[in-house]
Amino acid sequence: MRNLSRRRVFGLFAAGTVAALAGPAVLAQARPATPATVPGLGADFLWGVASAGFQCEGHAPDSNWTRYVEAHPDYDRYGDAVDFYHRYRSDIALAAGLGVGVYRISVEWARVQPRPGEWDEAGFAFYDSVLDTMAAHGIRPMLTLDHWVYPGWAAERGGWAHPAMLDDWLANARTVVQRYAARNPLWVTFNEPAFYVVNETTNGGLSPAAVPLMQRRLAQAHNTIYDDIHRAQPGAMVTSNLAYVVGSAEPVVNGPMIDAIAAKLDYVGIDFYYGHTPQDLTRLSPGDTKQLWKMPLQPEGIYYALEYYSRRFPGKPLYIVENGMPTENGAPRADGYTRGDDLRDTVYWIQRARNDGMNVIGYNYWSVTDNYEWGSYTPRFGLYTVDVLADPGLTRRPTDAVEAYRAITRDGGMPADYRPTREPVTCSLVDLPASCADPLTVGH
Repeated sequence: MRNLSRRRVFGLFAAGTVAALAGPAVLAQARPATPATVPGLGADFLWGVASAGFQCEGHAPDSNWTRYVEAHPDYDRYGDAVDFYHRYRSDIALAAGLGVGVYRISVEWARVQPRPGEWDEAGFAFYDSVLDTMAAHGIRPMLTLDHWVYPGWAAERGGWAHPAMLDDWLANARTVVQRYAARNPLWVTFNEPAFYVVNETTNGGLSPAAVPLMQRRLAQAHNTIYDDIHRAQPGAMVTSNLAYVVGSAEPVVNGPMIDAIAAKLDYVGIDFYYGHTPQDLTRLSPGDTKQLWKMPLQPEGIYYALEYYSRRFPGKPLYIVENGMPTENGAPRADGYTRGDDLRDTVYWIQRARNDGMNVIGYNYWSVTDNYEWGSYTPRFGLYTVDVLADPGLTRRPTDAVEAYRAITRDGGMPADYRPTREPVTCSLVDLPASCADPLTVGH
């Protein structure tokens, strides 16, 4: 999940709206008619959950993010997050109980290389045991090489602005690949690279002048390690997941990275969370973008995101690497929409996308438990909620989405005659102007 400055959020929405409404409302092609029934996703579809090392592990070694937390008194103190470091066996068992076959984690560079040129075998032994536990449950790992966290020694010298960063990153990534390629993981090189850059400017002090340099180095690192992965693991599936924001702004936000790595993507990893209408820009205050539980949800937006990238990469596999909904400290949302409702509605739209010819191969729910959302424990995304600040026992409490997800994985999706709890909106910022001229509908 990502943390985005208020100014940038509203800037992206406004820019996307203006660009879309100023241009001609020409559709690439008409959407298929609304079907009476929607088939399930089949036995080959990959159901998963997602998490990230720093956000859930606790017992964090020195890193850029431990330093960012210390530098921001307004951030929640990190503590030990939800202590996945000691509870990974039970958390993986919870995931297995959902019926999923994929579990996304990140292998934290800061944990396995605490000092330049020095590898920590105990750090690798932790990940060895995590992956052994997944294998025992029949779960395939999805390994992220960089989920926005790097060692403190790399932060101290300037992070991605330092000349040696690319070579040092590749040295770590190659070590991880050589150790784990035999386990046949799915691979993610960089988590949401556009927002990685945003976070480095917001928290890490990356200067605006160094932004293009970091972007180039991320693309170069992806393209280089892609070849290394395929040498070590023939037939590997490699991506860099992209945070879908606004359809008309995608060429600006994610375009530079995806253009630079397009030849070395085995599947397109897509993260989708929120959807807005133009009217939301007048109702939402800039402060609401820091209160993620107030952000509007449009489950049908996942269809638009899949459609965008199926047109950008015809026939290429598409995988929803992250999707979920936030609540405020686990409390019910003000709009009454539950986590289970959102999950069921979202899966319906994924089924619609696949039924309409989009090559969707998998879906990960973010996340199996609540975690540290880059400075705060207040936004809760977990299928199992955890009250880090008030519950010393870090009890995993199931939400209504647990039973919903079990039913979905068991049945291969929603029943063919299911209709979403929430109607699709007309004119969504997720897909302007097409959603105004040809909005998605559901039959009744």
